[in-house]
Amino acid sequence: MDQSDVAGDLADILLTEEQLGTRLDEMAAQIDADYAGKDLLLVGVLKGAVMVMADLSRRLHHPVEMDWMAVSSYGSGTRSSGVVRILKDLDSDLSGRNVLIAEDIIDSGLTLSWLVQNLRSRGPASVEIATMLRKPEAAKVDVDVRYVGFDIPNEFVVGYGLDYAEKYRNLPFIGTLAPHVYS
Repeated sequence: MDQSDVAGDLADILLTEEQLGTRLDEMAAQIDADYAGKDLLLVGVLKGAVMVMADLSRRLHHPVEMDWMAVSSYGSGTRSSGVVRILKDLDSDLSGRNVLIAEDIIDSGLTLSWLVQNLRSRGPASVEIATMLRKPEAAKVDVDVRYVGFDIPNEFVVGYGLDYAEKYRNLPFIGTLAPHVYS
């Protein structure tokens, strides 16, 4: 899928495939340095983080374990509902482990703040966050994010794992969705 397939649905391309790849290379290098000699468990947050987790993990130069969690505070709309539900829990025991949460985007921070507290209650050695996108203007709570791909404006974005009503996840870039699509 490329831009021509959804041209009428997009207002703009915010980040190209090349920009995403370059930033993932930089983030992976920093993660490799920070976790040198340590075991690392990557925890992907479904469904949005699939692309970030896959591409980031392939850029790391030491073995990592991966697990997945699905939490939701979104319906098919464009705003967080504020209620967090676990849809799929981890299969891994976190006791004494270094955990790195891989996220696609941080909007209000409410869901991620809840998730970090939940994971920290399971006895890991550490819990850190790597996100491709962060919307500082949308933040409702302060979340300590160790690795940030890009800070972006408070606009509704799709692509690279991000969806609207389960569509557009497979775009290789990140674009802003035209308001006529969701209004």
